[in-house]
Amino acid sequence: MNKKAIAVTASVAALSAANAVRAAMYKPEKRELKPYIAEEVDIERFKKNLSDAIKIPTIAEKSPDDMNWEPFERFHAFLKERYPLVHAHLSLEEPVQGSLLYRWKGKRDDLDPIALLSHQDVVPISEGTWEDWTYPPFDGYDDGEFIWGRGALDMKNHLIGVMESVESLLAEGFEPVRDVYLCFGHNEEVMSSEHSGAIAMCRYFKERGIHLDCVIDEGGAILPVNIKGVIDAQLAGIGIAEKGYADFTVSVNAKGGHSSQPPKHSAIGELAEVIRDIENHQFKSELSPMIMELFDSIGRRTSYPVRMVLCNMPVLKPVIKKVMEMIPPAASLIRTTTGVTMASGSPAPNVLPQKASVNVNFRMYPGETVEDVMKHLKKVIRNKNVEIVCEPGWKNPSKISPTDSRCFDALRDICSCMNPKSIIAPYLVMGGTDACHYEDVCENIYRYSPFLVDTSLLLCTHGTNERIPISALADALRFFKLYIRTLSNE
Repeated sequence: MNKKAIAVTASVAALSAANAVRAAMYKPEKRELKPYIAEEVDIERFKKNLSDAIKIPTIAEKSPDDMNWEPFERFHAFLKERYPLVHAHLSLEEPVQGSLLYRWKGKRDDLDPIALLSHQDVVPISEGTWEDWTYPPFDGYDDGEFIWGRGALDMKNHLIGVMESVESLLAEGFEPVRDVYLCFGHNEEVMSSEHSGAIAMCRYFKERGIHLDCVIDEGGAILPVNIKGVIDAQLAGIGIAEKGYADFTVSVNAKGGHSSQPPKHSAIGELAEVIRDIENHQFKSELSPMIMELFDSIGRRTSYPVRMVLCNMPVLKPVIKKVMEMIPPAASLIRTTTGVTMASGSPAPNVLPQKASVNVNFRMYPGETVEDVMKHLKKVIRNKNVEIVCEPGWKNPSKISPTDSRCFDALRDICSCMNPKSIIAPYLVMGGTDACHYEDVCENIYRYSPFLVDTSLLLCTHGTNERIPISALADALRFFKLYIRTLSNE
């Protein structure tokens, strides 16, 4: 073997050895965790109250004038009946009709309060799908394994879990040091920014000069991550940001007329080209520090052979990004998404449309805005005679909350103590939550639902056969109790 070959072989061996050492050291950071008390929980009461809460069809409308308030009034009466200690010890206000704001006064007024968010409303059942449900969607049926019904996962499970935990802490004689607020909006699902209960509650805090130490809302979840020989863990994704939302109507105008004398391209034909332009020009993707931290947290928990590769993640970024772009759910984590969702044209089969329109839904990535989407559409659509209108109800992406705050540290420690297999990592929430409205009164906003749920069940959220496993309830209550004990302290 000549000297050059020997040098190359030695270099490869040295790099391999260095990589082996790097992989061996590529493990989760060790944290000293203080022991938490073993919280007592009443699962039977939680099951009963969640089941009964689902039976009340709290469906919101965009306009207060169109609301059926009776179910909400019934739900409020239900909460008062089932949680007497909460209503005896916490003050209650309605900053706007339908929304509930509870205040649990702490021992010290000089410390910023904490807030736990939930929403009372649920999405309606899609027309024609009632018969597809295994059990009626508003029966709250408990089959011993699951509790079925609309709101079981989004998010009466969360709201009832918070109420159960506060009731239990009160029964134990617990007193918070900081004020604790429970903020239950009534119209999160309709994205009614003009009449939003969350905005009204945020206004309540601003007008009184109240700055919140931290906010926790829905968004993340606990997901099993099990690949034989690779990883055996549970991923606790803490949402530190959420995407924006906007609907754009893109329209093409034409002469119209009788279908017996059609032009080369009708308005719909021209619109088809517009749709191609939109779908063929996706937004630029980005592996942000938030997403890289998520991957890094998972990578450090994999088996040694896999860590040999994943410890080089910074070098592999171009490959990772390319692969993610090819998988729609993964692509949504790294870019603004474009979804063509609805179309309209002629009112009759034999009439050429005078106007053809399509709705395009965008979920904006943090750092991009509604204005950026408008610029993008004007740039990529070659037909410059189109009309582009941004519909009401849009919102820009949220700010990104820090991962070195008191609250995030507490979330990490509580999850780790409850389950050593937990991977706690920052996460980007794809949908919208009420939490984004609290940015004027809080910097530390997190989105996390402490329910261990299989990914297949999460797909039932807003869909048919929404249900929650009963096995997930006990740890959720323990989490909420520990969270309130910890974060309401100094």
